[in-house]
Amino acid sequence: MAGLYEKPSETYAKKRPRYPKEWFSMLTGLTAGHQRAWDAGCGSGQAAISFVQMAEHYESVVATDVSERQLRNAIAHPRVRYAHTPEHLSEEELVALVGGEGSLDLIVVATSIHWFDIPLFYAVVNRALKKPGGVLAVWGYNYEIHPFEDALHGQLYAALRPYQDPRTRLAMERYRSLPFPFEPVGFRFLLNVDMEVEMTLEDLAGFVMTGSVVTTAREKGAGAEMEAVVRDVMKRVEGEWGDAPTVPRKLAFKAFMLAGRPKC
Repeated sequence: MAGLYEKPSETYAKKRPRYPKEWFSMLTGLTAGHQRAWDAGCGSGQAAISFVQMAEHYESVVATDVSERQLRNAIAHPRVRYAHTPEHLSEEELVALVGGEGSLDLIVVATSIHWFDIPLFYAVVNRALKKPGGVLAVWGYNYEIHPFEDALHGQLYAALRPYQDPRTRLAMERYRSLPFPFEPVGFRFLLNVDMEVEMTLEDLAGFVMTGSVVTTAREKGAGAEMEAVVRDVMKRVEGEWGDAPTVPRKLAFKAFMLAGRPKC
């Protein structure tokens, strides 16, 4: 999976939406303690930085990713420690890396659990979370971006599907078929959580062009075909943009979230 994000990682960090601070305020209220959090599959660090905006709640954050290049382009912060997690790490090594048995108040996975060895990850979660009081929160988003759902999730996603890694279907299906063997806490699914961001047309095109499926298409020799599809879709979006393309406008990513505690 790391290779899918290696080549575009410099621009990837700039083109991902930041997660709302309100989400983390909500999650903070679900955890008994507020000492340590883990952002698993952090990419360029969007979730980890949102954590440390609430440093009075979580004293430290460990943020891990399989892609070294993504980590090199991550957002630095004194309360965040970034760590590389190569695919060969064992369960014991991962538990030690994130702080040890029963060390974590909160674990989040932001738009990346579909890439994981999920049984291994859940085994680590069950060991590393504090009991009681620790919480795992998993969320994601896809191409359902209001008000351009028809162009992006309809037309664009249909064109991308032949190049889609099967694992990304979990995200496209809003994690409805994701195994989640944890006791629900606060909620099970939040199916219509709007993640509002301001983007220019160029920002939105950059978001699309730095996704894993476009990288896969390029590696399969279909880069020119894929870029032509993206251009057609973005031309349609431009016609619906309203303002000049360089003027940012508010978009709403239709995000989804699960949260739970280890079962006793």
